[in-house]
Amino acid sequence: MTTETGARGRRGEARPWPRRLAALSGWRRLGLAALFGGLASLAMPPLYLLPLLVPAFVGAFWLLDGVSKGRQAALLGWAFGTGHFAVGLYWVGHAFLVDAERFGFAMPFAVGGLAAGLALFPALAFWITARSGLKGAARVLCFATAWLLGEGLRSWVLTGFPWNLMGSVWAFSAEAIQLSAVGGVWLLSLMTVTAATAPALLAERQGRRRRIWGFVAVALLLPALSWGYGAWRLAGAPAAGTDKVEEVRLRLVQPSIPQHLKWRRDLRPEHVRNQMRMSLAPGFEDRTHIIWAETAIPYLLSAEPVLQRELAAVVPPGGFLIAGALRVEADKPEGQIWNSLYALDDGGRIAATFDKVHLVPFGEYTPLRDLLGLAKLTAGSRDFSPGTGLKTIDLPGLPAFSPLICYEIIFPGKVTAPEAKAGEAAGKVSPRWLLNVTNDAWFGDSSGPHQHFASARMRAVEEGIPLIRVANNGISAVVDSYGRILDQINLNDRGIIDTELPEAAKARTIYSHAGNWLYLVELFLSTCVIFVLRRFV
Repeated sequence: MTTETGARGRRGEARPWPRRLAALSGWRRLGLAALFGGLASLAMPPLYLLPLLVPAFVGAFWLLDGVSKGRQAALLGWAFGTGHFAVGLYWVGHAFLVDAERFGFAMPFAVGGLAAGLALFPALAFWITARSGLKGAARVLCFATAWLLGEGLRSWVLTGFPWNLMGSVWAFSAEAIQLSAVGGVWLLSLMTVTAATAPALLAERQGRRRRIWGFVAVALLLPALSWGYGAWRLAGAPAAGTDKVEEVRLRLVQPSIPQHLKWRRDLRPEHVRNQMRMSLAPGFEDRTHIIWAETAIPYLLSAEPVLQRELAAVVPPGGFLIAGALRVEADKPEGQIWNSLYALDDGGRIAATFDKVHLVPFGEYTPLRDLLGLAKLTAGSRDFSPGTGLKTIDLPGLPAFSPLICYEIIFPGKVTAPEAKAGEAAGKVSPRWLLNVTNDAWFGDSSGPHQHFASARMRAVEEGIPLIRVANNGISAVVDSYGRILDQINLNDRGIIDTELPEAAKARTIYSHAGNWLYLVELFLSTCVIFVLRRFV
């Protein structure tokens, strides 16, 4: 007769479900891992189904218990990551349907290839956890720390793509994201994965059960403590919308031009005229500056002096029109072109420019173009050139700001020029606000623009300075230095926002001082705690 203990073998301490999952192998194991990964992505914006993180990470953790080799663990993590990114980044495929005749065939390869490539980072987390040989609470924190390591590498390798970092799941609540002012989105990610994975230990029947239950309780309490800290921080902040810069009154213009019409030669003049009419709508006389979106002016503006003078009609006296357009320079090598932001004064003169630094692969340039023979998705045959670096623009009558084009806003700790960190004490001008201009019309009515906006809000909290965001089709918004949304235009709506510029927080945040050094500190401290847990829990 086979006893219950004998049937369980070396996993006698586990309850039935963990044992069943750990016993899976082959395609069943990998398929379920991919399903769990996809489930975890549903906690991302705009759904924010946070409770699904628990079955997703607990299930993946139990699957990992059935793996004995590092290579198998890496494959399991790769399957989890592929499902996670395929569901979370499905919207990338919309860009290939704007010109479906030319690029539609590539949509499944692009989404699948992107998901498979990004899945290498979760694969690393699973591999490290399996190779560590740790058990119990130490194993859970090892997994969360290894996940954080993967997110950091994902933000850096091959220019980086820190989209949908796990800490982004809290962007639905201003209170819940205040912790990023201390440790960046990284600290939220570490907390989230720890809390979501810890309940897996409740299936353990043997060992130091009281200590294990205590660890699980603390892990699950972390999000509540984080929210409590956020509520306390906001309670000490000025009421939303009350702390404003005097004599700076902005008008943000969201024309919502469909992407397939944006670059049609016969429609370009009307696109510009339409935005000029929106800029001059009633209330214009009280505005000091007008802001348009990324590539809002569908011309090589630097080579169009007549258009520059015409645009002066929408510049308030003594103010500026800040708008996106392409840029070339006569004295630069032939073929160079930049995705740029311009500031035009009331005489139509170019007062400042900024060239986008982080270009989108296959969108704005084609890696290995000669080898692959592929064209980029955006208009024109030439690849864009990257700018020389982030900068602070300081214009008369306007507090200095850090311009960011499109997804440059998603990089934690990299949204202001390096020299700006030195601040005024070193004779440098520090930005008092972030300006993010973007065109998310490529991605239609999908999750992508919502995820983009959530990431942008996180940067405002991290840096302790407000965010002005102007998007062609949304989401345009005014966000204060605590991540609170003061006004916004929803996705695919057409409209304007008249707003005063919020003030920066009175004191710089810890994260704005230390930047991504804090990421390394968090990895180190978490590793130290793992060694403590290994001995006592």
